[in-house]
Amino acid sequence: MSATPAGEPKPVIPALEPCYSWTRDLSYPLVRVTAGGMLLVHGIAKLTDNSIEIFAATVLARRGIEPALPLAYAVWMIETVGAICITVGLFTRFFAVAAGIQFAVITFVAHWSYGFWWNRPGGGWEYPLLWGLLFAAIALRGGGPYSIDRRIGCEL
Repeated sequence: MSATPAGEPKPVIPALEPCYSWTRDLSYPLVRVTAGGMLLVHGIAKLTDNSIEIFAATVLARRGIEPALPLAYAVWMIETVGAICITVGLFTRFFAVAAGIQFAVITFVAHWSYGFWWNRPGGGWEYPLLWGLLFAAIALRGGGPYSIDRRIGCEL
């Protein structure tokens, strides 16, 4: 008899069932840590490449997103503090929703007019949409079994 819980897919290689059962809960934290880590890189880049003020002027204001400077600081907070919190699973839902909203703006305001990737060599709306949906999924799931949220018993 298999030890696979109900609702879980059957193992591809039944002999590896002990490995599957040991790693079953690790896939979601891997997704959460990867998404948070990738987002953090963008927040750090806003400080190391230029400055938040330059980001506000050259990216947000140029696209008509105003008030550019306060929104640039909000983006930076989501991409640094929020990314770290998503990575460790603290206030996961709150920051995942914030990142999802940010990527909705990126998708529909900044990239939508470019079309899909084959219409523009630099990319279109599909990549930011993918990230936005990933953060939406994280927001729905919360921190998961290996998170500070779960540890403190408050999944905000």
